[in-house]
Amino acid sequence: MTTVQIPQRMNFGSVAPKVFKAVLALDAAARQGLDPVLLELVQIRASQINRCAYCIEYHTGDARKAGESEDRIHQLSGWEDSSLYTAKERAALALTEAVTRLPDGVPDAVYDEAAQHFAEQELAQLIAVIFTVNAWNRMNVTTRKTPGAA
Repeated sequence: MTTVQIPQRMNFGSVAPKVFKAVLALDAAARQGLDPVLLELVQIRASQINRCAYCIEYHTGDARKAGESEDRIHQLSGWEDSSLYTAKERAALALTEAVTRLPDGVPDAVYDEAAQHFAEQELAQLIAVIFTVNAWNRMNVTTRKTPGAA
């Protein structure tokens, strides 16, 4: 099998280090208080939607380190038709999809379902993780940062 080399457009962290460090700080703040496995599921799913190969690989590795099973990782793109996710995880994944596909809006039913499973502070942290991973995805897709790129 021959692989295709996709040239990176820029190393964003080197070119805009203050912005990169600010997003790192936002990422660290957003993660506080959230279950590590749920956190990775959300980040993988947003990255799948945004087609960010770098983040899919990165967060899949982190999910494995956090104890996530291969079956749940493999079925994540079809989570709605899988029986492997809890009601809380399903609410988080639905919210992830709505926030990531923001032009479609965040339906009240999706928000309300998430609010039933997460305390207000935890819900705020979840929303922060979702918009932060979307920022990373947009940075990496735009600059063509791919798996294996520095």
